[in-house]
Amino acid sequence: MKISVTFNKIDSSDSLKSYVQKKMDRFDKMLDHPAEAHIVLSVEKIRHIAEINLNCDKLRIHAKEESESMYSSIDAMADKIKLQITKHKEKIRQHLSGNKQSIKDDSTEFNSPSSSSDSEMTDQISE
Repeated sequence: MKISVTFNKIDSSDSLKSYVQKKMDRFDKMLDHPAEAHIVLSVEKIRHIAEINLNCDKLRIHAKEESESMYSSIDAMADKIKLQITKHKEKIRQHLSGNKQSIKDDSTEFNSPSSSSDSEMTDQISE
């Protein structure tokens, strides 16, 4: 995963960069294709803001989190990203499995009354 970290109104530190790198390495295992992550860490008065744009093949994820500590902002942002990735993977999995129970149930209810009238029509024609 290609990661770029931008510091806005805050001094850059290697500890924050390594912490972000460690958090983003978890997502590299979850994603199927190589990804690019653009992370912006900024401070506005007492608010510490962590923002990410993650691009991977057809998947585009954006998350923004703010709190009183930069590390807690990064943790909360990572949790949001994890939820979005798992939601996307589950959506893809359901789509590929062809498991469309609600559509099948509705169509069988719709077809069952008409199938009985069709059999009556065939009985009338054959007599």
